[in-house]
Amino acid sequence: MAEHPDCTVVRQGYEAFTKGDMETLAGLMTSDATHHVPGQHILAGHHKGREACLQLYGRMIEETNGTFRVELQDLFADGRGHVMSVHRSFADRGDRGVEMPGGIFFTIVGGKISDLDECVEDIDVADEFWH
Repeated sequence: MAEHPDCTVVRQGYEAFTKGDMETLAGLMTSDATHHVPGQHILAGHHKGREACLQLYGRMIEETNGTFRVELQDLFADGRGHVMSVHRSFADRGDRGVEMPGGIFFTIVGGKISDLDECVEDIDVADEFWH
């Protein structure tokens, strides 16, 4: 069975992020893309615009001394412009480490990512890690 085109876009985004290829990642996003990060910590909030999203990703890498990574586990499309990803994230920050399941609910418009609504398994652990 062929992968849904919206899933292909999201998969390409994960691959670009993993490689640190922000140019490719930027090309997969609309100019007004917004990444919503849950919680009450330094990265939480609504990062509006492609440049703000890319700055968020750079900060994730910076804050974790380059250790932040995600392993994509699955993608699900609804055929109406939405994709749900399931992944596992890993990072070290100072004397702390985290390994956590999570996912992102993507909205795809015109073949590009326009909205990313992130979810994590344990919001309290995420808050503690990023404080």
